[in-house]
Amino acid sequence: MKRVFTSLMLICALSFSAAPYTFAQDDAATEQVEATTDSTAMEEAATEETTTAVAEITEEEAPVEEKTFHQVLKEKFIEGGWEFMGIVLICLILGLAIAIERIITLSLSTTNTKKLLKNVEDALASGGVDAAIEVCKTTRGPVASIFTQGLMRAHEGIDIVEKSVVSYGSVEMAKLERGLVWISLFIALAPMLGFMGTVIGMIGAFDAIEAAGDISPSLVAGGIKVALLTTVAGLIVAVILQICYNYCVSSIDSIVLEMEEASVSLVDLLVKHNLSTQK
Repeated sequence: MKRVFTSLMLICALSFSAAPYTFAQDDAATEQVEATTDSTAMEEAATEETTTAVAEITEEEAPVEEKTFHQVLKEKFIEGGWEFMGIVLICLILGLAIAIERIITLSLSTTNTKKLLKNVEDALASGGVDAAIEVCKTTRGPVASIFTQGLMRAHEGIDIVEKSVVSYGSVEMAKLERGLVWISLFIALAPMLGFMGTVIGMIGAFDAIEAAGDISPSLVAGGIKVALLTTVAGLIVAVILQICYNYCVSSIDSIVLEMEEASVSLVDLLVKHNLSTQK
């Protein structure tokens, strides 16, 4: 019995001495598992951050396709409605066609008045009125045409020459102003059509509100967008044509002033020529 009791005591002592070691092993294993879990979580977080950073860099480096001015203009034209936008475009095309024709005509109508007067004076001194008429016929422009009409009536007296120059000057002025009335018409018509599209777009927006029975931004956005686009288109056309119109008017005023000054100079030349002939 004494040996059995001793064996039991040894077994108990070994058990109590091994228990702390077992608990220490369990704690170490638990800490290792927790450390592994934390490292795994940190690796996953780092992977997510890397993926996010790569995605952001890719988005920044990815080229953004920008629309050209022609594409944007085409989209806005379609969104504004072809009914009114088409009419506004026709006004722009016709107005620009007339304005370009007038600008070219007015540019060709300018004359070097000083050089023409010098040539006429030399022709009057050397060959008389007939030679001066030939000089004027070979020169383009309304000033030369007025000189031709005045010289053709030089034998009837200075008073008749003055009346002829004034009358034919009015005719040439009317030729210069031809077509401007159509440009002014398109200047007034384009904004009117734009405002009409505005009114119709607003009516469509209110019809959509009435049909839905509720006010929603998506309901009224379409009508208001059409209204604004047609208004902007009409105003742009009016501004472009107004600039062309003012340029034409300014050129006509300059040419008319040259015509008036040249007419006075022509009368003086004829008076001088008649006086020299009398002497």
